[in-house]
Amino acid sequence: MIDNVIVIPEWELLYMLHYHITVIGYVQGVGFRYYIRKIASLHGINGWVRNMPDGTVEIDAEGGEANMAEFVKAVEKGSRYSSVEKVNVEKLAETENYKSFEIV
Repeated sequence: MIDNVIVIPEWELLYMLHYHITVIGYVQGVGFRYYIRKIASLHGINGWVRNMPDGTVEIDAEGGEANMAEFVKAVEKGSRYSSVEKVNVEKLAETENYKSFEIV
């Protein structure tokens, strides 16, 4: 049995959003990517997250509109040991049809 997994209604798959997100702040070396993977799983979001050489964290995420709104709120809040200063969200026109959420 899997706990805390959101099942996405079939009709919502027609309205998937694709966001490319850049997170600025104290977000590397504090478990932030693992936090992002956890909240993505909780909100039914697929995609990936990675550290960037400039100290930011980059996220490519897809999900239904309501789930993506909650996901972005959680990204803005940040994890316990992180300090998010700014979140840039770019809405992309096409989806990648990710099947899971990975740390890359």
